[in-house]
Amino acid sequence: MKLLILGATGPTGRHVVDLAIRSGDTVTVLARRPEALHDLAGRITVVAGDATSHDDIAKAMTGQDAVISALGRSTSVRADDLFTRAAAAVIGAAKEADVSRLVWLSSFGVGDTYRSASLAQKAMYSTFLRNIYANKEVSEKGIRSSGLDWTLVYPTMLTKGPAKGTYRVGDRLPMKGNPTISRADVADFLYKAARSPEWIHRDAVISD
Repeated sequence: MKLLILGATGPTGRHVVDLAIRSGDTVTVLARRPEALHDLAGRITVVAGDATSHDDIAKAMTGQDAVISALGRSTSVRADDLFTRAAAAVIGAAKEADVSRLVWLSSFGVGDTYRSASLAQKAMYSTFLRNIYANKEVSEKGIRSSGLDWTLVYPTMLTKGPAKGTYRVGDRLPMKGNPTISRADVADFLYKAARSPEWIHRDAVISD
């Protein structure tokens, strides 16, 4: 499989890259800091660029079978329009390159998933994460109406723990308290979803 990975220098994206390499895929990443992937020299193609730039995305998109976005804002609570700008760039470039499959990492509590959140989750989503979640919601409206074969992935609170491989996934999941899931397990689902038609045009909520 020829796979373009966005957000590859982040902790979740790096897990996706490693999974794809182990599976023998041809991996391309778009990175603002290519030097962060120096340990993978010769094993992946690194395109220097910005995920919010149509031209940069288009350069990396050529010849791909699927795109996985694991873009995030690290510890920032401000979106700075990252998700809306990146979604617009990806959608435009994908149509030009005739790449239809897109797996997009979001967060539980964005959009309609907010209604299923516990009280503890809602308190966090409506305060600290309000700006980021609002930008993600707008970006996802564009993805849903793009005509692409999208999957939107909504993990609960992310941890740095090892993969368990026993996470729950569904269009909706019951929530209690503030459940978590490891970035490694999220990466596992992102990668599997890109290789299967099962989750096309569906929301995937994932949690331990």
